[in-house]
Amino acid sequence: MLVFGLEIVDKVGCYYKIKISYHNKHTFIAFSPARRNLIFLKNDKLTQIIENNEYQIRKMLHNKRISTYYVGFKIKFAIRNNKQVQLFNDPKKIIVLDRRNGQYISYVKDRPDPEAVVIFTDGCYLHEFNSGGYVALIKKPNNLYNITWGHINEKSNSTLIELLAAIKGLEYLPQNFKKIRIVTDSRYVIKGLTEWVINWQLNDWYTIQGRKVRNIDYWQKFEELTRNKYIEFQWIKGHSFHFENTICDRYAKQIALANAKIKLAKKSI
Repeated sequence: MLVFGLEIVDKVGCYYKIKISYHNKHTFIAFSPARRNLIFLKNDKLTQIIENNEYQIRKMLHNKRISTYYVGFKIKFAIRNNKQVQLFNDPKKIIVLDRRNGQYISYVKDRPDPEAVVIFTDGCYLHEFNSGGYVALIKKPNNLYNITWGHINEKSNSTLIELLAAIKGLEYLPQNFKKIRIVTDSRYVIKGLTEWVINWQLNDWYTIQGRKVRNIDYWQKFEELTRNKYIEFQWIKGHSFHFENTICDRYAKQIALANAKIKLAKKSI
């Protein structure tokens, strides 16, 4: 990971002049959020690094809403240097986040580590009842399974329940497990830890929009539980008859529905 500083220093027409800094060096680019056009204004080594990682730079600039562009805006951001970052969007790849020994190394691979304990997760949220259920099914290297589950009553959403399921699965594991694979049908969970969190941390938990991160307590807990661990993320399509995912999905729905019925019963008393 390389960490840069970004500052919008001027505006000419529909283009914003942006200063990008790395240690004591800096370069300039011009970007039009309306036209989504990017222009490199210098030709030096730092500019070459930015050009080599144009995909990541563009992704960040495109995700920033037009209304949040203004002269004086500052933020820090991290990029994966000289990596085939498009592969991180390949659903067939295993995304690795190695945080052992204080590192933060991410890459993709084709095959999972057979020594990793596997956490299968899923969640369900019933908006009409404000009732949610989550399940984490843990498969150890000896092929034995354990399960942890729970429900929530407060207002939430399906993506947040998916994150809670991953958190509860990690909390269930003893600390001596250092190699873990999380299998989920939520891209939100995967991208959050492998892409978004490091940038949020660099900016005191503010987003590229300049706003405080939502559900910050969940994300901070997720980040804390993965420290000093080797984490693999494997995405699977929901409702695709994947054995463990189907179990988690059905249990989560049953838990959310059972909790909703209890709430309705209490109201009728």
